[in-house]
Amino acid sequence: MHTPTPTAVQAANETYKLPPKLFDARCWACWLVLCVVVLVVASFATLNLQWAQFASWDALLRMGRFIGELLHPATSLVFVAKVAMAALETLAMSAVGTLLAVVLGLALALPAARTHVQDPARLRGPTRLLLNALRSTPELVWAALLLIAAGLGPFAGTLALGLHTTGVLGRLFAESIENAAPGPAFALRTRGVGEWRVFLYATLPQVLPQLLSYSLYRWENNIRAAAVLGVVGAGGLGQMLAFHMGLFQMAETSTVLLAMLVLVALVDALSYAVRKALSR
Repeated sequence: MHTPTPTAVQAANETYKLPPKLFDARCWACWLVLCVVVLVVASFATLNLQWAQFASWDALLRMGRFIGELLHPATSLVFVAKVAMAALETLAMSAVGTLLAVVLGLALALPAARTHVQDPARLRGPTRLLLNALRSTPELVWAALLLIAAGLGPFAGTLALGLHTTGVLGRLFAESIENAAPGPAFALRTRGVGEWRVFLYATLPQVLPQLLSYSLYRWENNIRAAAVLGVVGAGGLGQMLAFHMGLFQMAETSTVLLAMLVLVALVDALSYAVRKALSR
Protein backbone atom coordinates (compact mmCIF):
# COMPACT_ATOMS: atom_id res chain seq x y z
CA MET A 1 0.00 0.00 0.00
CA HIS A 2 1.36 3.37 -1.05
CA THR A 3 1.74 5.90 1.74
CA PRO A 4 1.28 9.50 0.56
CA THR A 5 4.14 11.86 1.22
CA PRO A 6 3.63 14.84 3.55
CA THR A 7 3.81 17.16 0.56
CA ALA A 8 0.96 15.35 -1.19
CA VAL A 9 -1.14 15.33 2.00
CA GLN A 10 -0.50 19.05 2.46
CA ALA A 11 -1.48 19.75 -1.14
CA ALA A 12 -4.62 17.62 -0.86
CA ASN A 13 -5.74 19.33 2.34
CA GLU A 14 -4.77 22.83 1.26
CA THR A 15 -7.34 25.44 2.23
CA TYR A 16 -8.14 28.58 0.30
CA LYS A 17 -9.00 31.80 2.02
CA LEU A 18 -12.00 33.73 0.89
CA PRO A 19 -11.25 37.11 -0.72
CA PRO A 20 -11.35 40.01 1.76
CA LYS A 21 -14.45 42.14 2.04
CA LEU A 22 -14.67 45.19 -0.16
CA PHE A 23 -15.15 47.35 2.94
CA ASP A 24 -14.01 46.53 6.45
CA ALA A 25 -14.63 48.81 9.44
CA ARG A 26 -11.14 47.99 10.75
CA CYS A 27 -9.43 48.88 7.46
CA TRP A 28 -7.91 52.38 7.57
CA ALA A 29 -7.34 52.38 3.81
CA CYS A 30 -11.06 51.72 3.26
CA TRP A 31 -11.98 54.72 5.42
CA LEU A 32 -9.44 56.87 3.58
CA VAL A 33 -10.88 55.92 0.19
CA LEU A 34 -14.39 56.56 1.49
CA CYS A 35 -13.39 60.04 2.72
CA VAL A 36 -11.81 60.85 -0.65
CA VAL A 37 -14.98 59.75 -2.47
CA VAL A 38 -17.13 61.89 -0.15
CA LEU A 39 -14.81 64.86 -0.71
CA VAL A 40 -15.01 64.49 -4.50
CA VAL A 41 -18.81 64.22 -4.42
CA ALA A 42 -19.05 67.25 -2.12
CA SER A 43 -16.76 69.22 -4.44
CA PHE A 44 -19.01 68.59 -7.42
CA ALA A 45 -22.06 69.46 -5.32
CA THR A 46 -20.70 72.79 -4.07
CA LEU A 47 -19.20 74.05 -7.34
CA ASN A 48 -21.47 75.88 -9.71
CA LEU A 49 -20.56 73.81 -12.78
CA GLN A 50 -22.77 74.87 -15.67
CA TRP A 51 -22.36 71.83 -17.89
CA ALA A 52 -25.46 72.61 -19.93
CA GLN A 53 -24.23 76.10 -20.77
CA PHE A 54 -20.76 74.77 -21.58
CA ALA A 55 -22.18 72.24 -24.06
CA SER A 56 -24.72 74.64 -25.56
CA TRP A 57 -24.77 75.29 -29.29
CA ASP A 58 -23.74 78.94 -28.85
CA ALA A 59 -20.71 77.96 -26.75
CA LEU A 60 -19.67 75.33 -29.30
CA LEU A 61 -19.90 77.88 -32.11
CA ARG A 62 -17.75 80.37 -30.21
CA MET A 63 -15.14 77.72 -29.40
CA GLY A 64 -15.11 76.62 -33.03
CA ARG A 65 -14.60 80.18 -34.21
CA PHE A 66 -11.82 80.69 -31.68
CA ILE A 67 -10.04 77.49 -32.73
CA GLY A 68 -10.44 78.43 -36.39
CA GLU A 69 -8.68 81.75 -35.78
CA LEU A 70 -5.84 79.97 -33.98
CA LEU A 71 -5.28 77.70 -36.99
CA HIS A 72 -3.93 80.65 -38.98
CA PRO A 73 -0.70 81.72 -37.25
CA ALA A 74 1.18 84.88 -38.18
CA THR A 75 4.17 84.05 -40.37
CA SER A 76 5.76 87.40 -41.11
CA LEU A 77 9.53 87.31 -40.78
CA VAL A 78 9.63 90.28 -38.42
CA PHE A 79 7.17 88.74 -35.98
CA VAL A 80 8.74 85.26 -36.19
CA ALA A 81 12.10 86.82 -35.35
CA LYS A 82 10.57 88.49 -32.28
CA VAL A 83 9.06 85.17 -31.20
CA ALA A 84 12.41 83.42 -31.66
CA MET A 85 14.15 85.99 -29.45
CA ALA A 86 11.43 85.60 -26.81
CA ALA A 87 11.84 81.81 -26.98
CA LEU A 88 15.58 82.15 -26.37
CA GLU A 89 14.82 84.45 -23.46
CA THR A 90 12.43 81.88 -21.99
CA LEU A 91 15.04 79.15 -22.46
CA ALA A 92 17.68 81.29 -20.75
CA MET A 93 15.34 82.06 -17.84
CA SER A 94 14.66 78.38 -17.26
CA ALA A 95 18.33 77.37 -17.57
CA VAL A 96 19.70 80.06 -15.25
CA GLY A 97 16.86 79.58 -12.76
CA THR A 98 17.46 75.83 -12.66
CA LEU A 99 21.23 76.32 -12.28
CA LEU A 100 20.70 78.66 -9.33
CA ALA A 101 18.29 76.14 -7.81
CA VAL A 102 20.77 73.28 -8.19
CA VAL A 103 23.51 75.22 -6.39
CA LEU A 104 21.27 76.56 -3.62
CA GLY A 105 19.33 73.29 -3.32
CA LEU A 106 22.52 71.27 -2.83
CA ALA A 107 23.83 73.80 -0.30
CA LEU A 108 20.58 73.52 1.71
CA ALA A 109 20.27 69.75 1.23
CA LEU A 110 23.47 69.06 3.20
CA PRO A 111 22.25 70.54 6.52
CA ALA A 112 18.74 69.18 5.80
CA ALA A 113 19.95 65.56 5.63
CA ARG A 114 20.98 63.19 8.43
CA THR A 115 23.93 61.38 6.88
CA HIS A 116 24.45 58.73 9.59
CA VAL A 117 22.96 57.52 12.85
CA GLN A 118 25.29 59.54 15.08
CA ASP A 119 24.80 62.73 13.07
CA PRO A 120 23.11 65.31 15.37
CA ALA A 121 21.70 67.19 12.34
CA ARG A 122 20.87 70.26 14.44
CA LEU A 123 19.94 72.33 11.38
CA ARG A 124 17.77 69.62 9.81
CA GLY A 125 14.45 70.95 11.11
CA PRO A 126 14.95 74.67 10.33
CA THR A 127 16.45 73.93 6.92
CA ARG A 128 13.58 71.66 5.92
CA LEU A 129 11.14 74.30 7.12
CA LEU A 130 12.86 76.82 4.83
CA LEU A 131 12.71 74.39 1.90
CA ASN A 132 9.01 73.81 2.54
CA ALA A 133 8.39 77.57 2.53
CA LEU A 134 10.28 78.03 -0.74
CA ARG A 135 8.49 75.29 -2.64
CA SER A 136 5.03 75.92 -1.17
CA THR A 137 5.02 79.41 -2.70
CA PRO A 138 4.15 79.15 -6.43
CA GLU A 139 6.37 80.68 -9.09
CA LEU A 140 3.70 83.24 -10.01
CA VAL A 141 3.59 84.51 -6.43
CA TRP A 142 7.38 84.73 -6.26
CA ALA A 143 7.41 86.59 -9.58
CA ALA A 144 4.73 89.05 -8.42
CA LEU A 145 6.74 89.75 -5.25
CA LEU A 146 10.07 90.07 -7.05
CA LEU A 147 8.65 92.36 -9.73
CA ILE A 148 8.38 95.02 -7.04
CA ALA A 149 12.11 94.78 -6.28
CA ALA A 150 13.59 93.80 -9.65
CA GLY A 151 11.07 95.44 -11.99
CA LEU A 152 9.58 94.07 -15.18
CA GLY A 153 11.66 91.71 -17.23
CA PRO A 154 13.28 88.28 -17.16
CA PHE A 155 15.38 88.94 -14.04
CA ALA A 156 12.37 88.69 -11.74
CA GLY A 157 11.17 85.56 -13.53
CA THR A 158 14.58 83.91 -13.26
CA LEU A 159 14.76 84.61 -9.52
CA ALA A 160 11.21 83.32 -9.05
CA LEU A 161 12.07 80.06 -10.81
CA GLY A 162 15.26 79.74 -8.80
CA LEU A 163 13.60 80.24 -5.42
CA HIS A 164 10.71 77.84 -6.01
CA THR A 165 12.90 75.18 -7.61
CA THR A 166 15.42 75.48 -4.76
CA GLY A 167 12.72 74.29 -2.37
CA VAL A 168 11.85 71.35 -4.61
CA LEU A 169 15.38 70.24 -5.44
CA GLY A 170 16.66 70.83 -1.92
CA ARG A 171 14.12 68.39 -0.51
CA LEU A 172 14.79 65.81 -3.23
CA PHE A 173 18.56 66.14 -2.83
CA ALA A 174 18.28 65.75 0.95
CA GLU A 175 16.22 62.56 0.56
CA SER A 176 18.75 61.15 -1.91
CA ILE A 177 21.66 61.87 0.44
CA GLU A 178 19.87 60.24 3.37
CA ASN A 179 19.00 57.15 1.31
CA ALA A 180 22.55 56.60 0.04
CA ALA A 181 24.21 53.32 1.01
CA PRO A 182 26.04 53.93 4.31
CA GLY A 183 28.82 51.39 3.78
CA PRO A 184 31.42 53.49 1.90
CA ALA A 185 30.86 56.53 4.13
CA PHE A 186 31.17 54.40 7.28
CA ALA A 187 34.43 52.90 6.04
CA LEU A 188 35.93 56.36 5.54
CA ARG A 189 34.70 57.65 8.91
CA THR A 190 36.31 54.75 10.75
CA ARG A 191 39.62 55.85 9.22
CA GLY A 192 39.17 59.38 10.54
CA VAL A 193 38.27 61.07 7.24
CA GLY A 194 36.45 64.40 7.63
CA GLU A 195 32.76 64.80 6.76
CA TRP A 196 33.36 66.93 3.65
CA ARG A 197 35.74 64.37 2.17
CA VAL A 198 33.32 61.58 3.11
CA PHE A 199 30.59 63.37 1.19
CA LEU A 200 32.79 64.03 -1.85
CA TYR A 201 34.29 60.56 -2.13
CA ALA A 202 31.58 58.26 -0.74
CA THR A 203 28.12 59.86 -0.85
CA LEU A 204 28.26 62.16 -3.88
CA PRO A 205 29.36 59.49 -6.41
CA GLN A 206 26.39 57.36 -5.36
CA VAL A 207 23.72 60.07 -5.61
CA LEU A 208 25.14 62.11 -8.51
CA PRO A 209 23.13 60.34 -11.27
CA GLN A 210 19.95 60.80 -9.23
CA LEU A 211 20.72 64.48 -8.60
CA LEU A 212 21.31 65.07 -12.30
CA SER A 213 18.07 63.29 -13.18
CA TYR A 214 16.10 65.45 -10.72
CA SER A 215 17.74 68.60 -12.07
CA LEU A 216 16.93 67.77 -15.67
CA TYR A 217 13.34 66.95 -14.81
CA ARG A 218 12.91 70.27 -13.01
CA TRP A 219 14.45 72.04 -15.99
CA GLU A 220 11.68 70.58 -18.15
CA ASN A 221 9.10 71.92 -15.70
CA ASN A 222 10.79 75.31 -15.55
CA ILE A 223 10.48 75.70 -19.31
CA ARG A 224 6.70 75.58 -18.95
CA ALA A 225 6.78 77.73 -15.82
CA ALA A 226 8.98 80.36 -17.52
CA ALA A 227 6.45 80.62 -20.33
CA VAL A 228 3.67 81.20 -17.80
CA LEU A 229 5.65 83.69 -15.70
CA GLY A 230 5.73 86.08 -18.62
CA VAL A 231 2.01 86.63 -18.11
CA VAL A 232 2.79 88.75 -15.03
CA GLY A 233 5.46 90.71 -16.89
CA ALA A 234 8.49 88.49 -16.32
CA GLY A 235 9.53 88.50 -19.99
CA GLY A 236 9.83 85.75 -22.55
CA LEU A 237 7.09 84.06 -24.54
CA GLY A 238 4.57 84.43 -21.75
CA GLN A 239 4.75 88.22 -21.90
CA MET A 240 4.13 88.16 -25.65
CA LEU A 241 1.27 85.71 -25.15
CA ALA A 242 -0.42 87.92 -22.56
CA PHE A 243 0.01 91.00 -24.77
CA HIS A 244 -1.44 89.55 -27.97
CA MET A 245 -4.24 87.65 -26.22
CA GLY A 246 -5.22 90.86 -24.46
CA LEU A 247 -5.58 92.54 -27.85
CA PHE A 248 -7.44 89.48 -29.29
CA GLN A 249 -4.77 89.07 -31.97
CA MET A 250 -5.32 85.39 -32.52
CA ALA A 251 -2.84 84.95 -35.39
CA GLU A 252 0.04 86.29 -33.29
CA THR A 253 -1.20 84.30 -30.28
CA SER A 254 -1.15 81.12 -32.36
CA THR A 255 2.47 81.70 -33.37
CA VAL A 256 3.52 82.24 -29.76
CA LEU A 257 1.72 79.04 -28.68
CA LEU A 258 3.45 77.07 -31.44
CA ALA A 259 6.80 78.42 -30.31
CA MET A 260 6.01 77.26 -26.75
CA LEU A 261 5.12 73.77 -27.98
CA VAL A 262 8.29 73.47 -30.07
CA LEU A 263 10.49 74.76 -27.24
CA VAL A 264 9.00 72.38 -24.67
CA ALA A 265 9.24 69.43 -27.08
CA LEU A 266 12.91 70.12 -27.83
CA VAL A 267 13.84 70.46 -24.17
CA ASP A 268 11.88 67.31 -23.27
CA ALA A 269 13.68 65.35 -25.99
CA LEU A 270 17.09 66.66 -24.91
CA SER A 271 16.41 65.94 -21.24
CA TYR A 272 15.15 62.44 -22.02
CA ALA A 273 18.27 61.69 -24.07
CA VAL A 274 20.58 62.89 -21.29
CA ARG A 275 18.70 60.94 -18.58
CA LYS A 276 18.77 57.82 -20.74
CA ALA A 277 22.51 58.20 -21.22
CA LEU A 278 23.01 58.61 -17.46
CA SER A 279 21.01 55.46 -16.70
CA ARG A 280 23.31 53.22 -18.77
